[in-house]
Amino acid sequence: MQKTIAAIATAPGIGGIAIIRLSGDNAVSITDKIFKGKKRLADVKSHTVHYGFIYDGEEKIDEVLVTVMRAPSSYTKEDVVEINCHGGTISARKILSLVVKNGAAYADRGEFTKRAFLNGRIDLCEAEAVIDVINSKTGRLHTAAVNQLGGSLSEKINEIREGLLSLAANLDVINDFPEEGLEPMSDEQYYNLLCSIKDKTEKLYLTADRGRIIKYGVKTVILGKPNVGKSSLLNLLSGSERAIVTDVEGTTRDVIEEQINLGNIMLAVSDTAGIRSTDDTVEKIGVEMSKKRAEEAELVIFMLDAQKEIDKNDIEIYSMISGKKSIILVNKSENGITEGVKNFCAGKENVIEFSVKNEIGIDELNKKISDMFDMGEICDNGGETIINERHKEALANALSSINAAVETLKSNLPSDMTFVDIENALKSLGEVVGMSIGEEIVDRIFHSFCVGK
Repeated sequence: MQKTIAAIATAPGIGGIAIIRLSGDNAVSITDKIFKGKKRLADVKSHTVHYGFIYDGEEKIDEVLVTVMRAPSSYTKEDVVEINCHGGTISARKILSLVVKNGAAYADRGEFTKRAFLNGRIDLCEAEAVIDVINSKTGRLHTAAVNQLGGSLSEKINEIREGLLSLAANLDVINDFPEEGLEPMSDEQYYNLLCSIKDKTEKLYLTADRGRIIKYGVKTVILGKPNVGKSSLLNLLSGSERAIVTDVEGTTRDVIEEQINLGNIMLAVSDTAGIRSTDDTVEKIGVEMSKKRAEEAELVIFMLDAQKEIDKNDIEIYSMISGKKSIILVNKSENGITEGVKNFCAGKENVIEFSVKNEIGIDELNKKISDMFDMGEICDNGGETIINERHKEALANALSSINAAVETLKSNLPSDMTFVDIENALKSLGEVVGMSIGEEIVDRIFHSFCVGK
């Protein structure tokens, strides 16, 4: 925290501009050593932009705009300078080398955001939202992450913590100042407040399943016999030649995975080996992997060949997906459908006459998936959805402690016997926002960031 750090804050490669960011007590003075403009940066006001050139001695490196943001009104609450040079790799690297040569140190991954956290500008869950905003692949995840960055999760966590602190304060009154005659909560008031806190915590925790789908996608597996069009469907959904497609049965022998966006819903799709009886050792392994993925899937797309009769392999696959959310795609239907396939599909839900080749039925498939996994609006639950596994685990621990406290009171035991559970719940909730978390975990969180953020 004592050193001034620097990094290239924009993505590598060709672009309109590149930004070199500095943060620390010497950010302005270091930049002044290499920048020539109308004024020295040490003399300019905060949050102003200045035109000039970067020099390495007498050599002109690039034409730049330099932004000065003085502490504490900056991203890190330290003096921050951002040098906007022309895009590409050479100028940005040369300028970064220059600022390091003149006293800055190379920033570690996520060090700018880590300083914002350590300096108290943001809490830990707001800091973690930064990387989720950057990595967002759907509009829904982006909205959830921006809400969290704006403090929506922190507000809910702190609201729950305030309630628990009220309970802890009540117990302190009972235990530490009995002679003062202070008025503690009645047992009924204590129990009602605890139950209210439990309901709020549980409601927040239950959004985590929806949050996982928003962030990582619906676990989806494409099943069917060999050569029904599974790999062609994956290629159609992904918009690329992701899987090898041939007329040879058993071409796909391993599981191929792809993340696919369908509007605001993301699918984590696995294209699997065709399920059939086989003596081929390698293909057998692929079939077993297909069955395992089917067990784990949240959505199964079961493909039938409209031109072939139903056989025991189709029956086996359908029995595997009983009770799961599933869609039956009758592929190659552009040339008609056999009576056996029609009879098999009769009375079954979510059957779509499909053609990968002619892209028939793709809109209906998208709509059925969207209807099955209606995530609701992100503003449900007052604007918060848990999208981080660490937060989910901490909330689970807090909820477990709160439930233990509730059970203590239900057993007609004294309220002061809930003290340890209340403390444990406070500690778990504090981990979400960074009030009670170890340095090793903090380092691990920020190491997942990119350099320059």
